[in-house]
Amino acid sequence: MYCEGVKGPERIETPRLVLRKPTKDDASAIFSRYSSDPEITKYLGWPRHQSLEATNAFLDASDREWTQWPAGPYLIESRNDHRLLGSTGLHFKTSTAAVTGYVLARDSWGCGYATEALNAICAVAGDLGVGQVIAHCHEDHAASRRVLEKCGFTRASQAPELLEFPNIGSGRPERCLRYFRSFD
Repeated sequence: MYCEGVKGPERIETPRLVLRKPTKDDASAIFSRYSSDPEITKYLGWPRHQSLEATNAFLDASDREWTQWPAGPYLIESRNDHRLLGSTGLHFKTSTAAVTGYVLARDSWGCGYATEALNAICAVAGDLGVGQVIAHCHEDHAASRRVLEKCGFTRASQAPELLEFPNIGSGRPERCLRYFRSFD
């Protein structure tokens, strides 16, 4: 059960990664590494950043999340060379339910970083007493489905839901799969 006032760690280390709370100094790296890239952001639920102002708005929102809730967005870095690889985190809907996701720079795809980072985020969620973590995945994003399943997420139903994916450019909701992972 979630305890009021308990905060998640601002820094998490895994065998190959460091997950840490973002700071204003990260804006340029976030923008250039992944948030402005059309291919990387194609299947994300937030609009691709067209300018550093959009990235700074994300960082402001991140600070608000961390202030209001026990955790928020985390940047993913290489432990080896401290290179920014992407981001993940928890977006709390209630004290016992959070949404997660992940995004990686192109040169970080296919290395197992998403699985390693998501497992770390799930461990934080469990430690904080979150009852359920939810993730949405575009129906066509097979790599993301595999990551979710490797990390113990279960597909909520066989019927796809409809959700906005603003970077696809269709102007209409797209077919989306909803996954969840529950914690006791």
